[in-house]
Amino acid sequence: MAELVSIATGPRLGFEDLVGALRAVAEPTRLRLASLLGRSELTVTEISQVIGQSQPRVSRHLRLLVDAGILERSPEGAFVFYRLGEGVAAALAGHTAELLPASDNVIAADLAALERVRRARSQAAAAYLSEHQGTLGTLSGLHVPDADVERAMLELIVAEGPIGRLLDIGTGTGRILELLAPHSERSIGLDVDHDMLVLARAALGEAQLSQVSVRHGDLHRPPFEAASFDVAVMHHVLHLLDDPAEAVADAAQLLRAGGRLLIVDFAAHELEYLRDLHGHRHLGIADEEMRGWALAAGLDLESERSLPPGKPGEQLTVRLWLLRARSRAGGRGQGAVA
Repeated sequence: MAELVSIATGPRLGFEDLVGALRAVAEPTRLRLASLLGRSELTVTEISQVIGQSQPRVSRHLRLLVDAGILERSPEGAFVFYRLGEGVAAALAGHTAELLPASDNVIAADLAALERVRRARSQAAAAYLSEHQGTLGTLSGLHVPDADVERAMLELIVAEGPIGRLLDIGTGTGRILELLAPHSERSIGLDVDHDMLVLARAALGEAQLSQVSVRHGDLHRPPFEAASFDVAVMHHVLHLLDDPAEAVADAAQLLRAGGRLLIVDFAAHELEYLRDLHGHRHLGIADEEMRGWALAAGLDLESERSLPPGKPGEQLTVRLWLLRARSRAGGRGQGAVA
């Protein structure tokens, strides 16, 4: 009931748009799609597998729902992913679909088929991890346990209470989305690596986090409007980039005034072999570099934290920097990000 009240008191649809949204969802297959895609983002092929209809028929229904503002579509290589949107029409359709009991025969069958799709994703992810476990696993032993890093992240970012829209830049396996999603209304992961997005979708599917999705895209040309996020996170990303300063500036452009950017990375170090073994472009980030990048991007350095090595074998210090966006008038520029 609280969600329905928020729709009634929030942004409104025009008469024709409201009628269009109601007509779009007032059809059995499209209502099933609203229910399904409110739980997970899927391709046309996966949707066809779940609801047992041909891809051309599914595509026609999807097009109607996209045109009505109920669904979002995101091209990604040879695939297109669909998910419930974020606007008023999408919220109306989503809450209408939530009135359907999970025990309903049609919905129960859809959910069982969705679980089979999620298992297939998990199996593909497990195969990838098994093939690459040597490369992916050797770095974690060089610093404090990931659980300690995640605890520090939560202490910094959740201190102000619930988060509105959150962006995880360079989301990788989606672990940070899993960590922060329970504290945000809407969480999105961005990554340029298709293999990583496969891993992230599998993990998020297993966790059944309905308000979380991932997008393929480049931070320098992001598929988002400027000033559209309350919090952005860059977890062990900057040391992999050719131009970290530009990445910080581009991330700042996606923040609303007063929004926060949490950067987690390594302090400056001298482990040269990480360049070849793990593709590190920079041997950590120095504090003076971070302060300069933040200043140029219109961000204030609000908090810092260090997690130094504590056990044999640990050689890297993990640094956390919490930055806050100033008003656009005092920032890097006011042009919208494409």
